[in-house]
Amino acid sequence: MAAAAGVACARVLKRAGRLSLVAGLLATLAACAGTTPMVEGQRPTAQRPTLDQVAPDFRHLAGWIDDDHAQAVPAVQRTCGWVKNQPPGKPLGQLRAAGTTDDWRAICAAARDLPPGDSEAARRFFEAFFAPRDVANGEDGLFTGYYEIELRGSWTRTERYNVPLYRMPPRGKKGLPTRARIEAGALKGKGLELMWVDDPVDAFFLEIQGSGRAIMADGSVVGIHYGGQNGHSYYPIGRHIIDRGDATPEQMSLQTIRRWLKDHPAEAQRVMNLNPSYVFFKVKSEVGARGARNMELTPGRSLAVDAEHIPLGVPLWLEVRDAPVPGGAINRLVMAQDTGGAIKGPVRGDLFWGHGAQAEEGAGVMKARGRYTMLAPRNLSVETAQRK
Repeated sequence: MAAAAGVACARVLKRAGRLSLVAGLLATLAACAGTTPMVEGQRPTAQRPTLDQVAPDFRHLAGWIDDDHAQAVPAVQRTCGWVKNQPPGKPLGQLRAAGTTDDWRAICAAARDLPPGDSEAARRFFEAFFAPRDVANGEDGLFTGYYEIELRGSWTRTERYNVPLYRMPPRGKKGLPTRARIEAGALKGKGLELMWVDDPVDAFFLEIQGSGRAIMADGSVVGIHYGGQNGHSYYPIGRHIIDRGDATPEQMSLQTIRRWLKDHPAEAQRVMNLNPSYVFFKVKSEVGARGARNMELTPGRSLAVDAEHIPLGVPLWLEVRDAPVPGGAINRLVMAQDTGGAIKGPVRGDLFWGHGAQAEEGAGVMKARGRYTMLAPRNLSVETAQRK
């Protein structure tokens, strides 16, 4: 996500194992505003602890005393759901400081007993069971965001609902067709139509985000999840919009791309077809975005990371600036619960903000700089933790 034009479309490969390979188009842009304002999370001033009430090794974390730590507890409990089903001694990831499932048993037992909504109890829990570990050598990195898109769908094709979402086809010896061939009918009549939606641009952006929810014509709401990809490389159409002079890299955003497609209906499909990558989906009865390890994501508290550098499931203290929130700063406890093809490097994150119009609005503009600190289980030996 480096060069200007490339950055402008950078989230291109974004949910490679998790959500759509396509979802990287917006490294400059993404961030996902959730169903509630992201500024929420601060506790009232009267409830803040004094600095001497905070564990000494947490006092240097900017904003630690202001966070509502109880909001992060559900995300911890979802990590614990994964831990519960794993064998003894299984590492959470490549960093030794993240510990093993054995190190997490006591943590999860304590998390299970936390009173809901009690920020002070949650803070004391994190300070008692974890210790801050610098995993980024003090370096800053890029933080974007993502959201769960909402579409309108039908189980049958009608005049209004005429855009198919396909389930994953069998992969033959010749591979799967490109987007252009699929749009031209390569999969038509093969019984692969999952549902029909009413907007081709929404369908395209569903691929970018990798999962979403559909409000069906019969009034039901269903979850749409990543089901596979056609194996063709991703081309960021934002780059094409920049190259033809219709936007600058600084102007590029999710909203810019959506607006351009809406304003150029005669060209929209041709331009979308420049990206040969195509994402397939599956329907699940439960509604709600899921990340790596099939964990339900928590708006504002789940972060996609590079699992080569940050183990999935660990708490991270996030500090970013220039975010699309009042004051521009986000200082909060999050959990590493997702991955993405464009989320690469020791300091790189993608914050999940929820679903709906507000989420999409935030997703289009966030490109914040910042860092994180990993919270490692305290019951690890100092030697083991320091070896990371």
